Amino acid sequence: MTEQYSKRPTWADIDLNALLHNLRQAEKFCQPHQRTLTVVKADAYGHGAVPVANCFQRAGVRDFAVATLEEALQLRDAGIDEALLVLGGCFPGQEAAFIENKLMPALLDPQTALRLSAAAEQSGCRLPVHLKIDSGMGRVGFLPAQLREFLPQLLQLNGLKISGLMSHLACADDLDSGVTLQQLERFRSVLQMLREAGIVPDDIHISNSAGLSGWEVPEATLVRPGIMLYGGLPGPEFADKLDLRPVMHLRSSIAQLRTLPAGSGVSYGHKFHTARESRIAILPIGYADGYNRLFSNCGQGALHGRKIPLIGRVCMDWIMFDVTDLPQTRVGDCVTLLGSADGITITGDEWAEQLDTISYEVFCRISPRVPRRYLEEQG
Repeated sequence: MTEQYSKRPTWADIDLNALLHNLRQAEKFCQPHQRTLTVVKADAYGHGAVPVANCFQRAGVRDFAVATLEEALQLRDAGIDEALLVLGGCFPGQEAAFIENKLMPALLDPQTALRLSAAAEQSGCRLPVHLKIDSGMGRVGFLPAQLREFLPQLLQLNGLKISGLMSHLACADDLDSGVTLQQLERFRSVLQMLREAGIVPDDIHISNSAGLSGWEVPEATLVRPGIMLYGGLPGPEFADKLDLRPVMHLRSSIAQLRTLPAGSGVSYGHKFHTARESRIAILPIGYADGYNRLFSNCGQGALHGRKIPLIGRVCMDWIMFDVTDLPQTRVGDCVTLLGSADGITITGDEWAEQLDTISYEVFCRISPRVPRRYLEEQG
């Protein structure tokens, strides 16, 4: 692949056809009454929240989730006026922005409930919220006993409409997890508690990518696919369950080629020495772009249908590959570091395994200074 981005010879292709393919994979696990609440937080996991949300919107998605008020306002400013859930809730001082922009916060604690209700009543409206239950994640949300104690007061808050009930699964990527069964049991008991108190949420949701593709929650009206939309597996056990395509393809063009004699040190610290006369390709990308320094002496790229080895330490702005065995290589040739080219694929999950992390972090860490180029969906 020799096509170059016009502004910088390092870029990320975002394949919107692959994004839609992965959305359809998620929808295959939905029951007829369930909708997808697509998660586009963290700039759509580094893929670009606005173009990704626009793509989903054109595909018929009407429910979106982000993490923060700032992320929500970015989508509103871009003209996305669909249902927008802010998973991180509403912090003090943000109430007016939620009300004015018709945003739904996740309701995480009694203090926020009181504050939001007062602000909504003062504005003459009822603010829709999704009541979040900590069913076993141990992070944020109402504990079931805490909600039971607060419920009589919650019923009196005229500024709030409990339009949703939600929770989050901690161990859904383990298909043998007893924790998930316990969480689902607690979640269902809270749903029953609310119904008995006269609160009937319009929407019920607990399933992330792993929950959606690994566990059945028939009472849910929404599912929350995240990582699977972007081509990352929720866990190793899902490789045979999901047909996902990489969405992000990180590429950089060769800026220089040089021939070094045997025994030459390469990059900081000379942690690599050439064993033979070697042809070295220099690429203008480094750890400031999200190409992790831990790839020093062990990273790989795809060039001319073959994998090539990264040599030496990853620098802030440069990396080096040994292309001695590809004599046809020229300055300007494109090397794919993540994603697919010429029949070779390097997945986010492969990166994650090498880096002892998860593909979520891999995608999110691709720096904003890397231009994104959107390959439009077809048909």
